Amino acid sequence: MILLEHWDLRDCASGEGGPTAEADDWIPIRAPGDVYQALVEAGRLAHPFEGRNEAEAAWVRDREWWQRTTFEAPALAPGDRAELVFDGLDTFATVFLDGVEIGRADNMFRRWSFDVTDRVRPGVRHAVAVRFDPPSTAPHRPLPIWSAFTDRISRSRRNAMRKAQFGWGWDWGPDLPTVGVWQAARLEVRRPARITDVRFTTLSVSDGRAAAEIALALQVPSAARIEVTLTDPDGAIAFRHEGAAEASLTLPVSIDHPRLWWTADLGEQPLYALDVILSDDGRTLDRSARSIGLRTLTLDESPDPDEPGATFFRFVLNGVPIFAKGACWVPATSFVAEVDEAAYARLIDQTVRANMNMIRVWGGGVYEPDLFYDLCDRRGVLVWQDFMFACAHYPEDDAFAASVKAEAEDQVRRLRHHPGLALWCGNNESQAMHRINNDKSDEDGVLSGLRLYDEVLPEVVERLSPGVVYRPGSPWGGANPNGMKAGDVHDWTVWHGVPPIPDDAMVDEFRADPEGVAYTRYAEDMSRFVSEFGLQAAPALETLERWMDPADLTPDSEGFLARIKDEARKADAMMIPVTGLPTSLRDYVDFTQWCQAEGLKFGIEHFRRRRPHCSGAVLWQLNDCWPCVSWSLIDWDGVEKASYHAVRRAFAPVLASFREDGDGLELWISNDAPTTAGDEVVVTLERLDGTVEQRWIEAVSAPPGGHAIVWRGTVEGGPDRVLRAVSANGRFEAARHYFTPIRDLALTAGARPRTTIRRRSATELDVTLSADDWLAFVHLTSPRADLRFSDNHFDLAAGESRSIRVTATSPIGPGDLTVRCWNNR
Repeated sequence: MILLEHWDLRDCASGEGGPTAEADDWIPIRAPGDVYQALVEAGRLAHPFEGRNEAEAAWVRDREWWQRTTFEAPALAPGDRAELVFDGLDTFATVFLDGVEIGRADNMFRRWSFDVTDRVRPGVRHAVAVRFDPPSTAPHRPLPIWSAFTDRISRSRRNAMRKAQFGWGWDWGPDLPTVGVWQAARLEVRRPARITDVRFTTLSVSDGRAAAEIALALQVPSAARIEVTLTDPDGAIAFRHEGAAEASLTLPVSIDHPRLWWTADLGEQPLYALDVILSDDGRTLDRSARSIGLRTLTLDESPDPDEPGATFFRFVLNGVPIFAKGACWVPATSFVAEVDEAAYARLIDQTVRANMNMIRVWGGGVYEPDLFYDLCDRRGVLVWQDFMFACAHYPEDDAFAASVKAEAEDQVRRLRHHPGLALWCGNNESQAMHRINNDKSDEDGVLSGLRLYDEVLPEVVERLSPGVVYRPGSPWGGANPNGMKAGDVHDWTVWHGVPPIPDDAMVDEFRADPEGVAYTRYAEDMSRFVSEFGLQAAPALETLERWMDPADLTPDSEGFLARIKDEARKADAMMIPVTGLPTSLRDYVDFTQWCQAEGLKFGIEHFRRRRPHCSGAVLWQLNDCWPCVSWSLIDWDGVEKASYHAVRRAFAPVLASFREDGDGLELWISNDAPTTAGDEVVVTLERLDGTVEQRWIEAVSAPPGGHAIVWRGTVEGGPDRVLRAVSANGRFEAARHYFTPIRDLALTAGARPRTTIRRRSATELDVTLSADDWLAFVHLTSPRADLRFSDNHFDLAAGESRSIRVTATSPIGPGDLTVRCWNNR
């Protein structure tokens, strides 16, 4: 195999380039690589994320782009075939070898191979060139367009092509459609004998035995032999088969005392090594190696006996029903070819630290690189995998359906062995959007794309990965795609102001007033599984300062508003009753982050209290693809917003939460741990100066996967009081209930925590914060983006102390930290 990593790049007007152009304006580009990044490195383009530069990059999409490289051909043995292989071409590509066209591509999600056996000569250096035509020149496929997407879709026609849909902008992403050799490229020599397919399936598991199946497809000469070895995490052989190779071979596997794969919250993630060797007379002809996990995963959609007319929607891992706790994943950068391994590792680490056990890969982005799924396997994170369709009609003609089928076959084969893969989903919101628009317009049109979701995709999943759950879309279930009695729901009540979805109509009205978008409306959600819910917040002020022009660092500047891709003033309705409106960018950051944190906390507490009727809370969204205002928990620079820590606490295995019940309050203990949560809780009604007015001590015993209501009461609240619940044994995070929004709290103005800092190492500090009065929204900030805080964005009661471990990637000192709280804003 010869990797083709180093290429040259140039652009021209459409139709004016050629594979042998000898112009002097070629610049270097890597493969995998991104045209925008290559232009930035060559000094031809200001970075599109900086300042107001996004619009300055618009010309890139309208040019014809050429990439070229060379390779020296190896000698071929009799029967060998030489193939040029591209794991991804983005998107409308024509491939040339030595100036002669050898093939075309029109789907960025497929692997493309071109046989060049008869065109290459050993020891000769051959030239490869790829022309990328502008998306605007793609064949036109007339499709209906819903009113909410008219401008964006009619301009880009994104849904008529197999290309990352978010590239033309979304309500959190910039308008930067990519182009180029975006995945690995290579010359492969294929021998006549090879392994064409390996599939491992866990059939059943128990404490004492696991039953599995290994299915092989081979191209073999008559004398070839196959050797299959499954090795446990300690290196011991758990299964071995050696024998004559056959074109098709299915091997039953029985493993005594299996080490089962669990999500991070329930156990360990042991990975077995599966090694398949095809040989002939002791000579290896082909080899396949991968890691697998022993586990079973099913989706329980049986009737819910306690809520008539409703069904469950809960994942069952190794026979254990789980509550899915997670977030939706968008591409880690707009420049999808640029895979930052450290950023991926950080994001999955942050996922696990936030007590999550699931990530939903959203259908408007890309199928993520192998690294992503490997990290999820190793860290115990389930992956809900959308196919790459989102919020649109899609073509159903034979050519388009064939392309989608090939795409799905490539991706299912690539990903099916991962123990973290939980579910394949046909699309994001297409059925739901269609129903909304039909209901609003009284039309009776047919959704274009159903052939893909109902026929093409499920057939591929069933054939290539039998037993893995397939869903036609998200949301999907019940009489309405977004109904509350079955399937999964995207909660549009909070933020979008849509009432909970009834059975007989999709929506009533969209509201933008403070009452309509209030996060307390999450309490109206009676769904089975929430696969999207969220609120917007600004990134850290320091992140904005790194990327924006100094003159734009105000909440009303054109440069700042350009980083809010949803309706720019929508957040005002969220802030007015909670924090009031901001007068500075610092205010905007603080106010939106507080609202987002409190809103997600409220929603998660509600959803968890509904278990088992609700069995999942997957919020929108985990991460960002650029520096912006969005629904993310973690901003583009990797800085964790206040909501990240609120979610981390709300997703803890054992959760204490107050619930308003008429004129009174209840204290719930929700337990997702595999054992009973026993404890003692101290409930106090306190003044903000620390005076305890009432005190209760209650025993706690919450069963695994269940709840306990340990206290009920009616108390006299007010802006100077707080209700708290503290674990006597540290079993769970303290809960608190404010009786007024934070803007009305009678906080001691100017109060701030006492701070002690102790150095652990050059890159670690221990910070202890102590309070003499009630302090709200206490947090550490830094101009550095590489710092990680074990805890942050919390309240401190009078007399309370809290310790935070601060870690960095390079030496850190106290001068890198600033301590802030609401009292001394």
